[in-house]
Parts: sequence; C-alpha cells; structure tokens
Amino acid sequence: MPEPPSVLSPVSEAVTSGIRVEVIARHTPEHSQPMQGKWVFQYTVRITNESAETVQLVSRHWIITDAMEHTESVIGPGVVGKQPVLAPGESFKYSSWCPLKTPTGKMHGTYQITRTTGDQFDIVIAPFALRAPYTVH
Repeated sequence: MPEPPSVLSPVSEAVTSGIRVEVIARHTPEHSQPMQGKWVFQYTVRITNESAETVQLVSRHWIITDAMEHTESVIGPGVVGKQPVLAPGESFKYSSWCPLKTPTGKMHGTYQITRTTGDQFDIVIAPFALRAPYTVH
C-alpha cells in the first residue's frame, strides 16, 4: 500500500541505469487560490547522466494523486518542450508546476530514455510530496 502524502518528503532522488533524477517541490501561494479549491506547486528536476553512454530524454509519464486519491496521468514528449541529450557527466535542470484541488498530494513517474545505440528504457522518478502549509486561526 502506498504511503500517504503526509509521510513523503517534498524531495526525492532515484538512480536507474546510471541516470539520477532529483526533485524538489514547493507550494506556490502566489499562484494558488485556496478559496476556489486550487493549490499550485512548483517542482524542480535535475537529471544527471552518471552512465558511460550518451542518452536522450524522449518522453515523460507523471502520476499525480491528490488528497482525495484522485489520480491523473500526464504523458507527453520531452519536458518543458525539450528532449535533452546528456553526455556522460552532464545534467539538465528544469522547473514546472502542478495544480491540485487539495492542499496535499504526491507525484511520481518515469522518463523514457534512449541510448545512442537505440536502446530505450524507463528511469524512475521517485515519489515526492506536494504540501501546502496549513494556517490555524
């Protein structure tokens, strides 16, 4: 059974086949509208090629779950309009955002990677929490 979002950290890290994926997420109150049921989170991802081969990120698959267990799947080419090529030792960093209808949730997923040999494989994006701070009146 998956961990509830409250147990997860807003930071995650995973290494698959020599490709490291690090994520940090934060609530963006300036873009959120809690009274309208909209919480917005920014996440920043760094992908580092620690393998001996050049690779290209070709697509992404995110699984986003809110506090009501509503799950959304986002699949598409590349990230932020790019399909970065990473030589050994190179990194690619980008930021994106995710809206939720609840003040907490979680994300995880995979990136599809292609080696110069043509081999394709998926790398893991470890689960991380989306959490807005609570205010007590």
